[in-house]
Amino acid sequence: MKISIFTIDAFTDEPFRGNPAAVCLLEDELEECWHQKIATEMNLSETAFIRKLNPTDNFTKSSRFGLRWFTPTNEVPLCGHATLASAAVLFHNKKNVNSSLTFITLSGELNARKAGNHIVLDLPLYVASPKDFQEVEELVKAAVGNMNVQDVRYSPDTKKLLVRLSDTYERSDLEKLKVDAQELLRTEKTTQVKGLIVTLKGKVGGKREHYDFYSRYFAPWNGVSEDPVTGSAHAVLSSYWSQQLGKKEMCAFQCSSRGGELRILVRDDGRVDIEGRAVLVLEGSLTI
Repeated sequence: MKISIFTIDAFTDEPFRGNPAAVCLLEDELEECWHQKIATEMNLSETAFIRKLNPTDNFTKSSRFGLRWFTPTNEVPLCGHATLASAAVLFHNKKNVNSSLTFITLSGELNARKAGNHIVLDLPLYVASPKDFQEVEELVKAAVGNMNVQDVRYSPDTKKLLVRLSDTYERSDLEKLKVDAQELLRTEKTTQVKGLIVTLKGKVGGKREHYDFYSRYFAPWNGVSEDPVTGSAHAVLSSYWSQQLGKKEMCAFQCSSRGGELRILVRDDGRVDIEGRAVLVLEGSLTI
């Protein structure tokens, strides 16, 4: 059996930046066990599987597809960058004739639409509530050491812990932060946390920067030591920073070594539009 496969760098317009995702187009039904085996073989933070909903569907003409995401170790309920990558494959490589696509996923229906050279994802918006620092102090210190922390929030829907650094820090401080993924695993074994976000207020209006906030994201509980650019984390970050800054439109930058930019619109219907670009870096076929 041969499967068309692509590697797409998401949330960037440059190859080898942003967040790489593998995208598999399933012409036929794939035996369940192969999803995880392929994702483990690809060894990227996410491998996406696009499937037809009906036998007569077509990757060029249809507008609705099934979509699943797998890390190297497990299936996840939501992945933004692999959704962006999947839409990019359909729009740019399969020349899909529709301006908007709908994906049926574990997080419900997700829409992706063209916006010039960008793709806009319609994602759920997740609220993070204040968290008692003492309950997560060991985990927070494992992540940021003795850096001053201004706020700690928890999103029960996504099991993501948000750690906001003091506004006295700069982007460079976040970029230099060294996080030991194994230490995170050692200090958090309750299964309550599946991802840790470290975030920092931006410096909009400065001579060099125009980002409302910065972040980094760590998910060793899902087999991903650090994710380069994370759409699902921004479904939490967008809610938090919209409240903190009093803004609905924002521009964010994820400060991994690869780096990636996200444009954000917090909507009144409890959802968020996250916009970015994507670049094809590899196309081929997988034989199983």
